[in-house]
Amino acid sequence: MSTLSSTGQSLPQAERATRRGKSFVQRHEGLWIGSASITVLLVVWEVAWQAGMISPLFFSGPSAVSVKFVELLGNGKLLSALAYTGSNFIVGFTLAIAVGVPFGILLGWYRRLFYMFDPLVTALYATPRIALYPLFIIWFGIGSASKVFIVFLSAVLPVLVNTVAGVRNIDPDLLKAARAYCATDRQIFVTVALPSSVPFILTGVRQAIAHGLIGVVIAELFAGSEGIGFMISYAGQIYATDELLVGVLCVTAAGMVLTALAERVQRHFQRWRPAHVGGR
Repeated sequence: MSTLSSTGQSLPQAERATRRGKSFVQRHEGLWIGSASITVLLVVWEVAWQAGMISPLFFSGPSAVSVKFVELLGNGKLLSALAYTGSNFIVGFTLAIAVGVPFGILLGWYRRLFYMFDPLVTALYATPRIALYPLFIIWFGIGSASKVFIVFLSAVLPVLVNTVAGVRNIDPDLLKAARAYCATDRQIFVTVALPSSVPFILTGVRQAIAHGLIGVVIAELFAGSEGIGFMISYAGQIYATDELLVGVLCVTAAGMVLTALAERVQRHFQRWRPAHVGGR
């Protein structure tokens, strides 16, 4: 049964009705407040920069960063770096999802398989992977292969761990009800296990985005000749703080956009889950 509000509506319907009764500003209150705080921060930062309170040797101001951004965009340097880093991230992240989700489902569904691999997964998750980066570079070289592998390893563990948690936390009453109706394992998996695990999987995807971006940038910082990480590293070596901040802000913006998209998908499935999976 779907969860009902006091008016007899399902929770998603009640939420939508409540949102329709609010003004545009009220519906996007978080966006307005967040935007205002960022604007105030930028104004204070720019005032301090224009007043000479910030040394260009150690930092930069919003106007200088904007000018450098336009310059790097115009000469193609920024687009080239973004394309290289983005392609490595997409390949590694896609592989992480393709491996992490099915393997996590298997580990969560089969108890003995979980016991077999849980110590290894726990050890890998607890290991500071940055300490292994030099080893990965020895294995795969300084080209794209090492970056893709580092993104994969950084992103696959959050997806795997959350998928396992999703499958292992299925409501036992749902499983009992499905078996009472003589459902096969395949039917239980498709109609109960997978839908119940989707919110957990998407939580893992959100975490994997951050881990993957950190991984690809650090990989390029360690050993790279192109990409955003290399641009940041080289700019730091020559004290080009405005160029360095352009690279950092590009990575930050990409992470925020991807995380926002993942959150939107996750909210969709969280609203969908109670009505179709029997949420309480």
